[in-house]
Amino acid sequence: MLSFVKQGGIKSPAEKLLGLDDQNFSEFFKDLGNQECQSLWYDWKFWARPNQLAPGGDWFCWLVLASRGFGKTRMGAEWVRWHVEGTTPLSAPPGGLERIALVSQTLADGRDVMVEGESGILAISPPDFRPHYESARRRLIWPNGAQAALYSSEEPDQLRGPQHHLAWGDELAKWRHQRTCWANLLLGLRLGEAPKVMATTTPKPTPLIKQLRDDPTVAITHGATFDNRAHLSGDFIYHIKRLYEGTRLGRQELYGEILEDFPGALWNRDGIDDTRVKKAPPLTRIVVAVDPPVTHGENADACGIVVAGISSEGHTYVLADLTAQGLSPHQWCKKALLAYETFEADRLVAEINQGGDLVETLIRQISPGVSYRGVRASRGKIARAEPVAALYERGLVHHVGGLNQLEDQLCSYTGEKGEKSPDRLDALVWAITDLALGNHFSPRIRSL
Repeated sequence: MLSFVKQGGIKSPAEKLLGLDDQNFSEFFKDLGNQECQSLWYDWKFWARPNQLAPGGDWFCWLVLASRGFGKTRMGAEWVRWHVEGTTPLSAPPGGLERIALVSQTLADGRDVMVEGESGILAISPPDFRPHYESARRRLIWPNGAQAALYSSEEPDQLRGPQHHLAWGDELAKWRHQRTCWANLLLGLRLGEAPKVMATTTPKPTPLIKQLRDDPTVAITHGATFDNRAHLSGDFIYHIKRLYEGTRLGRQELYGEILEDFPGALWNRDGIDDTRVKKAPPLTRIVVAVDPPVTHGENADACGIVVAGISSEGHTYVLADLTAQGLSPHQWCKKALLAYETFEADRLVAEINQGGDLVETLIRQISPGVSYRGVRASRGKIARAEPVAALYERGLVHHVGGLNQLEDQLCSYTGEKGEKSPDRLDALVWAITDLALGNHFSPRIRSL
């Protein structure tokens, strides 16, 4: 048997490696026998990253929200294998007591990814304890009698009758009949003392994914593509960053974020993404806009600082979001003025509803010659933002690169009572209002 069987307190090769220094580490492998080498090769706890191992605690559902290339399939396959084999194959439940459901978007996905894929169950199982796959009956059978059946989200009623000890659902966010299939799966998890389900998926803001994300009883693992950099091609990393860094698709597919738009918000992510650019053209004017916080300190509102410019064609480009929290008035003034110098801005615009003349006084104490304009809000935030949002809808505003936190705020703020002050949004509105909704013109053109 190639699988390492622990007997009488004998340590596994992985356990022996713990605590060895570099020299002893090398010596250890010189004396390692064939059986122990095979054991180490199939020891997932030795090879896995910490965020690829099942979390501790008493949970029923483990939800893995991770991006492409993170290793989700390997995690699911190894989790199933561990439950089938136990600590060792000989300690696994005898007599086929394990009944496992393997659910994927389609049966072809289940076969090609979960079972026969490069990181699927067959590939990661040791030769002496590899399950037999009966393709006609869509099931795996292990030497100890444990069985796993394949199911498709396209036929959720297939899960109405069978009962299971364990379930692994792959790419849950892509399931066709998501809620029905998930409900049928859970209702069948009623065998044994502690049935469990694992769901691995690239996150998408579907109702079920958001429900599980917000459920305090669900154990969640987050992960990004780049966590698995050591096992991915350098060319792959280079090209996906070049193509998708800073985009909504990149945040979802590479960083594993759940990105959602809120009903009532003036902005949506697709609209922002459609007009995004990697570099701004020559610009005729640049402004730094500031939304000062009322108070300062660790728990105070952030100071919104946004830099934007306009081209001779009338298109506005959002260049940077430098919003910061916890700064004193002197500190945020210095930060805004540094942006003014760095981007060679034509004007610094600041809201003065709360600070009044104090804002200008602070700025001119540091930089007396700065071109400054104080603006006062006479309408509500949504009313002020609507003309700017309309420019986005017309394709006249472009974000240069990824401005993640700013975009999150734009796509989530609805003006509902009790919402936190949208400092980034306010600064953006003041910047674009000054640039595109006023009567300014300057022949000076800069290229960024």
